Amino acid sequence: MPTLNLSGAIRLLVLVAIFLAGVWSQSSGVIDDFIFYLPDVHYLAVQHLWLTVMSAGLAILVAIPLGIWLSRPSMAQVAESMMQILNVGTTIPTLAVLALSMSFLGIGTVPAVFGLFVATLLPIARNTYTGLKGVDPALKEAAAGIGMSPTQRLLRVELPNALYVIFAGIRTALAINIGTVPLAFLIGAGGLGELIFTGIDLYDPVMMLSGAIPTALLAVVVDMLIAITAFVVVPRGVNPGRA
Repeated sequence: MPTLNLSGAIRLLVLVAIFLAGVWSQSSGVIDDFIFYLPDVHYLAVQHLWLTVMSAGLAILVAIPLGIWLSRPSMAQVAESMMQILNVGTTIPTLAVLALSMSFLGIGTVPAVFGLFVATLLPIARNTYTGLKGVDPALKEAAAGIGMSPTQRLLRVELPNALYVIFAGIRTALAINIGTVPLAFLIGAGGLGELIFTGIDLYDPVMMLSGAIPTALLAVVVDMLIAITAFVVVPRGVNPGRA
């Protein structure tokens, strides 16, 4: 009973706090200020998502085949060295990567997509490689024993068992990508960073939050969508969420 009463009191306090915050925001005009920026938020959020789709999509298309290739027995001696080369993309600060991209590719969307692609590549490639290397050798031996070719073993045994780890890498990469896209504004690629950095320069908290809050919400929503996709796609036997 005391536990139930405590939880009920906490819920009541949370509701009261939300109500008071709503009253304060309405009386202070903060809501009206946020509404003023809604058209900009909508326009810049579309740019933000476009940059994410382009850079993350390219990273997925490159990183998964790369991880598969590095996981093959013939690449065992050079796989970790190749991973260390990919690690350069995350070791160098993303802003520096964007600046280097701008130096070679100019200003705008192209250097931003390239810089975000480099920053997103490693988590997907690493998880693909780790997931495939972590498949139980007994499963691969059994598949070979019933006459499956290497391609069949990869498609029917290894990839299904590695999917959960691969999706974890995609979730991590997309979270990094969406949180990094605001920096693309600094090299003329647009996105919600326009509101964030302009708000910082003008010392306008409402403008800054009008960019920061949607960025955070986009990251949460995309992460949830990938989690739902993983829940549906990953086979039950290797999916802890469906065990």
